[in-house]
This record gives sequence, structure tokens and C-alpha cells, in this order.
Amino acid sequence: MMRLFLILTFFLPAVLVAQEEHDHPAPEKLGTVSFPISCKSGTQREFDRAVALLHSFAYKAAEEVFQRVAAQDTQCAMAHWGMAMTHFHQLWDPPLSAAAISSAQREIRQAELLEASERERSYIHALSLVFKDASTVPYHTRMSNYEVAMQKLAAANRKDVEAQVFYALALIANTSPADREHLRQKQAADLLEPLFRDLPDHPGIPHYLIHAYDNQELAFKGLAAAKAYSKIAPSAPHALHMPSHIFTRLGMWDDSIASNLAARSAAQQQGDTGEELHAMDYLVYAYLQSGRDQEASQVIQQLNARQDLNKGDFKVGYAATAMPIRYIVERHQWNEAEKIHVPPDSTLPQVVAIAVWARGLGFSRNGHAQQAQEEIETLRKIEERLHASGNSYWESQVNIMRREVMAWSAQAENRPDEAVAIMASAADDEDAIEKLPVTPGPIVPAREQMGELLLEQGNSALASKVFEVALANAPRRRGALQGVAQASHGGIQE
Repeated sequence: MMRLFLILTFFLPAVLVAQEEHDHPAPEKLGTVSFPISCKSGTQREFDRAVALLHSFAYKAAEEVFQRVAAQDTQCAMAHWGMAMTHFHQLWDPPLSAAAISSAQREIRQAELLEASERERSYIHALSLVFKDASTVPYHTRMSNYEVAMQKLAAANRKDVEAQVFYALALIANTSPADREHLRQKQAADLLEPLFRDLPDHPGIPHYLIHAYDNQELAFKGLAAAKAYSKIAPSAPHALHMPSHIFTRLGMWDDSIASNLAARSAAQQQGDTGEELHAMDYLVYAYLQSGRDQEASQVIQQLNARQDLNKGDFKVGYAATAMPIRYIVERHQWNEAEKIHVPPDSTLPQVVAIAVWARGLGFSRNGHAQQAQEEIETLRKIEERLHASGNSYWESQVNIMRREVMAWSAQAENRPDEAVAIMASAADDEDAIEKLPVTPGPIVPAREQMGELLLEQGNSALASKVFEVALANAPRRRGALQGVAQASHGGIQE
């Protein structure tokens, strides 16, 4: 007994120490940022940490740290610049909200009242242009003014890494979806690539390189940044997710799944619902392309069990709406598509449009052309709303969705030539516009639908060529791969 007591006396402390060590959370890892400011020296480390969070779009966490910096040094102008920056979501849709504009304007005014260096004044002035006259000057004009100001700041401070990085982000944010030559993305990449070689632990550099390369032309150049970013800042859920933008472009589904499983878990632990839903949407997309339908279904079941979703937030509303629709439409469950619930009018119109589009496809593909016409008319009204609000990007996307339903409706009414012509025009327009960062891409690309339409009409030879183009635009999509296989066997194989 005494021997057992002695063993336990020596052994248990070691077990408890091991258990205690095991229970400790992993050290925070956000990458390395050095952004010298003229505030109290004791605030520098926290300020750098806040900027690192900002670079990984952890806006709420970044704001809390900037607030602590401002509390530690009430004369720190750049702390208020930082708080204003957390309200400026340059690559999200929308980049600004009414509440964000008001809060940022307040922080900018406070920053302008405090002492700051000439360089810091340039940062504060550039950001003020984003929010100046927000009620009367269009956002794209204010964003252009910001880009010009950041270009001047970067040119005047060549050794200021953050000036170069934030200028590159401004270039990416200011790109036109209609620019298929990706001129601003290439300009941003030219700024960032040398910095990536010199500063391999900086979180913003690979993050923004991924965004610069998130298109069909340049995606292959983004692999190095994609593989690095999640290792640089694994404490940021967005950093774990972002590599999947490149993996999705290249059809690397297993890599995308791994990336988004990690991102979802981290976002869930940190209570970041928007980031969690964003990762789940990309996860469902990758599962479906891999033929892992059951796992996609499980994610959707977990989504349906959620009660805490603010679908008025685009990031949340889009993902929550798109996920079940992807599952239904990708798998040609047209009876289920007819039953899709259309969100209430209070939901963002571009999100409502996805559900209306899917219902329209269901009716058309089931030969119910009259019901499809009702969905076509609803899509037309949504277009008008988006036009009236000045949202030209989503107006064009909904117009493409409407024509896709029109094409399938024409097919249902035995007007095959008209159906192909309408779908071809939709595909041409869709191919001419880049997607937004918040989406993996169209639920089903119009070019892929055109291949399906041609198969249904018995034109296997042309369908095969169309599917090959679709695969060049979106590599290894399951629907297009199946379409090529079906075309080689002479047509539809249900």
C-alpha cells in the first residue's frame, strides 16, 4: 500500500501537469506585422496585432484591440484610424453599411483632431475619402479617390510595407468585374510578390495575393500564397478559409474541403457566424463536386438546425440560401426545386433571386412552362429593384439567371433554337463578368447548362465542345465532367 502511495505521489503530479499543459489553448498565431506609429511605445505591440487581425478580416476582434490602444494612449490618432478601418470591408458585399459609415466618420474626426506624423496624416486623409459625403457621392467615386490617395502614400513611403500592402488591397477592391484582363489584380500582384519573398510571415500579403489571383486566368499563380496563408495566421478563421478560393478555381476539391473544415471549426469556436457560413458554403460546393453528396447533405442538415442566422447580412443570407439550392440543383432534383421556399421580401433581393431562379429551373425542367413564367416575371422585378438601388453587378447576375430560366422554359415549350440562343447569350455575359469574393461561383454556370440543353436536344457533338469550354472556365466541375461523358455516349443518361 505504501509503495502504491509513493507511486501515486510521484506519478499524479506529472499526469496533472501534462493534463494542464494539454488544456492550455494553442498560442495565438496571426503572422508578423510591423507598422510603426508615433503613439506611446507601450501600444506598438498591440497596434501591430490589431493590424494583423485587420489583414485577416477579423474586423470585430481588430476593433476591440484598436479600442484598447486608444484607451492606453488617448492621444493616439492611428488607433482611431484603425477603428475606422474595421468598418471598411473592401472586398465584402456590401463594403459599407449605414451604421458603419456613421461610426467610421466619428473615428476619422477624432483622428484628425489629434497630433500625428505627416505619414500618419496621409493614412487618415486617405481613409477619410471613403466616408466623405457618403450620402451624396457614389461609393465607386469615393473608392477611386481612396485608391489615388493610397497610391500617393505608397509612392512617398517606399519603405513603408503597410502603405504598399494597403494600396494593393485598394487596387483589388477597385477592380471592375467586367475587366477580363485583370489589370488592377496584376498591378497589385506586382506590388505584393516581392514583399511575399522578403516578408514570408506577413498575413496580408498572401491574403491579398489570393484575392488578386482569384480568377480563371491567374489562379495557378496563387498556389504558393494559398499554401502559405493558413500556416501564417491559423488563429484567424478567414486565413484558414482563403486558400480554398484558389483550390476552387483549380478544382482541387480535397484541398478545399480540408481548408473549409478547419475554417468552419475555428469560426465556430470564435462565434463568427458569417465566416462559419461562408466556409460551410464552400464546403458544400466542394463536397458536391467530389461526389460526396451525403457529406454535403449533413452540412445542410446542420445548417437547418441553426436558429441564430441573420439572413439580412449578405454573407450569412447568401450562404444559407445557396447551400440547399446547390444540393438540389446540382443533383437535378427538379421536384424539390419546385418546392424551394422563397425568402421574405425583407431579405436582400439578390439572395431572394437565387431561390426564385432555382424554382424557375424546377418548373422548366419538369415541363411546367406556365409556372416558370411566373418565376421569370419575379426575377424581372428583382432586376428592376437592383437597378433602382444602383447595384449593377447583381442586376446583371439576376438578368443572367432570368435568361437561364427563359431558355429552359423555351425548351419545355418545344422551341429548341430559341432556347439555345437565349442560353448562349446568358453564358457569354456570365463569362464576361468575374464573380464576387463571397461566392464560389454561380450555382451552375450558364455554359454548363448550355451543354445540358444541347444534350437534351440530342446534339452531343456540340454539347461536348461546350462542356470543354465550361471545364476550362471551372476545372473539374462534376456536372461538366458528367456532361462530357454523356456526350461521348450519345446523349442524356438519366
